[in-house]
Order: sequence, then C-alpha cells, then structure tokens
Amino acid sequence: MTVTAGAGSGSAQKQLVNKDAPDFVLTSFNGKALRLSSYRGKVVLLNFWATWCAPCQVEMPVFAAWQREYGARDLQVVGISMDDEASLARHAVERLNLNYPLAMGNARLASRYGGVLGLPLTFLIDRNGIVRARYQGETELSTIENQIKSLLAAPR
Repeated sequence: MTVTAGAGSGSAQKQLVNKDAPDFVLTSFNGKALRLSSYRGKVVLLNFWATWCAPCQVEMPVFAAWQREYGARDLQVVGISMDDEASLARHAVERLNLNYPLAMGNARLASRYGGVLGLPLTFLIDRNGIVRARYQGETELSTIENQIKSLLAAPR
C-alpha cells in the first residue's frame, strides 16, 4: 500500500514514495550519532516537526505511545526538529517526555526529503529502507497507525 496524503504534495516529495529513503547522520539530542540507515530491518516513522506547529504537538505524544506499543515489533520513531533554535526543541522534547531519538534538521536534509515546506511532515519507511507513505499536514492518526500495522505485518 502506498499513501501520499496531505496538501502541498509536490512532485519532489511524491518521487520519494517507493524509493530509497535518503540516508542521513545527525547528532541526536542525547549527543549520539543518529543515522537513518542504522534502523534498516525496522519500520521507521520519520517525523519532521517544530515547536510552533500545533498539530505536531498533538502527534508527538501519540508517536511516543506507538514507540512503546510497537517498538518490540520493530517500529522506530525518529523525530527531526525544524526549529531555528535547538533550545526550543529540547525544551519541547522534555515537556512532552518523548521516548524516541530526536535531532535538529537542516536545509540540506529538508531538500533531500523534497523540501519541508509544511509541518508536520511524516514518512513511513519499510524494513528495507523504502519510503512507503508520506503524510503532510494534520493527518488522521488512525490512518498512519493502520499503515504502520500493515508494514509491521509484511513478510521480511
């Protein structure tokens, strides 16, 4: 199942669906290297967010709950803040008590993902590193969860 949802779905972003997810290495908020390819073999929910984005603040605690619920079945949530100041993002992470790796994004990473022009922006990446879904803007969370369940159930 391939999903491209939300407003502003430009051709660059659509081109990512069914393609290899662009790899990256960032320094996570805990000071360790955050490399997307290190999660190969897991289903990855890659979420671009910002502190000023109200829908992001609603989604992130749900993503943390999914990490708790589906993590043992090989779901890995990864958050990328598009804030200008790391201190704002770090404060939000602490306030929301998030349990998944987070890092600050940058213009280079945003462009590799087709431009991050509207938030939230979430990609679902299968166990082989292929982008299987893209959700931009406020999205029905049950839609994303159903896609996660489908990817987790797929044969390896």
